[in-house]
Amino acid sequence: MIRIRPQAPRRALAVAVAALALAVTAACSSSGGGTDTAGASPGSTQGVQVTMWTRAGTQSQTQALVAAYNASHRNHIALTTYPNEQYPAKIASAAGAHALPDLFTSDVVFAPNYVSQGLWSDITDRFDALSFKDAVAPSHIKAGTKDGRIYAVPHALDLSVMFYNRTLYKQAHLDPAKPPTTLQEFADQARAVGKLGGKVKGTYFGGNCGGCVEFTFWPSIWADGGQVMDDAGTRSSIASPQTAAVFKIYHDLFADGSADPASKQENGTTWLGALQSGNVGIAPGPSSWLSLIRDKGIDIGVAPIPGVNGGSSTFVGGDVAGISATSKHADAAWDFLSWSLGDQAQVEVVAKQGQIIARTDLAQNKYAVKDPAVVTINQVMGKGQTPYALNFNATYNDPQSPWTTTLRGALFGADPAKALQDGQAAITSSLGQQ
Repeated sequence: MIRIRPQAPRRALAVAVAALALAVTAACSSSGGGTDTAGASPGSTQGVQVTMWTRAGTQSQTQALVAAYNASHRNHIALTTYPNEQYPAKIASAAGAHALPDLFTSDVVFAPNYVSQGLWSDITDRFDALSFKDAVAPSHIKAGTKDGRIYAVPHALDLSVMFYNRTLYKQAHLDPAKPPTTLQEFADQARAVGKLGGKVKGTYFGGNCGGCVEFTFWPSIWADGGQVMDDAGTRSSIASPQTAAVFKIYHDLFADGSADPASKQENGTTWLGALQSGNVGIAPGPSSWLSLIRDKGIDIGVAPIPGVNGGSSTFVGGDVAGISATSKHADAAWDFLSWSLGDQAQVEVVAKQGQIIARTDLAQNKYAVKDPAVVTINQVMGKGQTPYALNFNATYNDPQSPWTTTLRGALFGADPAKALQDGQAAITSSLGQQ
């Protein structure tokens, strides 16, 4: 899930680049870095201890994978978890001190930055040898790829989906079996629920949260064939007709009172709570919230996020993982990464917990088929995108970002299209800063 995350200081990242220059030259190779001190071959079972770091936001899934691996292998993963807000700076300082762990995960939107700095080893040949490589979440692989070489693989996934309250739908005389297939249908259904009155509102969104809006609005832009920036992540195209059409729908829902007024100041901290209240008819949000909403006794439905003219897409968020460029245990580290993507781990660890799998060919696994909502979530992954930009966080997620300023003008100002047009140049300028 995309939330507001502080960016690692640029000076610290610059130090990391300089400090790793010699180490990367020595440690990186086309097959994935150094060798184990035990002299083991790939897939080592020689009892190597592999150090690994992750952030608190994806700790539960990482711990589950590590526990299952440690219980079934002679190698041992020693996991350390850091708070989300401290994690980027921790990686930067460790890189500068040549003290990165053997493995470390990263928010997928930070992956291009870490790849460009050379913090991960090249694992292209190892990945290409996997029999299921073509089924591994393509958007996460793209985020960890540079110049045709792969440096990171999917680790913990989170997708944006549309949640709708079946109970409120029935009360509003809507068919719970027919969620919206266009963004206009979404608006129509939200307005129908909103007419119930009282505490009930048609929809809710994070209108003061750059990460929340990109995670849930951009899929509608992609579904209509639009893009928010170029493939290189250096030029914004946010002033497109597709983007203007999406923001106009949300703008009007807020203006006529169908969206909860609290949406205007929602910075992501109470976003989940709004859906857990049971008073919101339909709203986009992170797929990882499914069980958390159900735990409140809410009969919740799940659907893909549609475009204005139909189709659907999703923002594929979450974390990737890679082998650090200075690791001395690359073979054992890859043994864990490849195992984590295999059938056993993806089905018996990830899917069994109700989490999002990283393999499109396992979408209808034995645990998912028991829950139509989970099948829907797994199936939309293949339609999703993960945007690429080296300066992503400062441009989009930071509370002071030009994207946050732009989206607020588009949602709450008089003219959404003009606000997007006015903000495009500032966003492009920010994307170009390194």
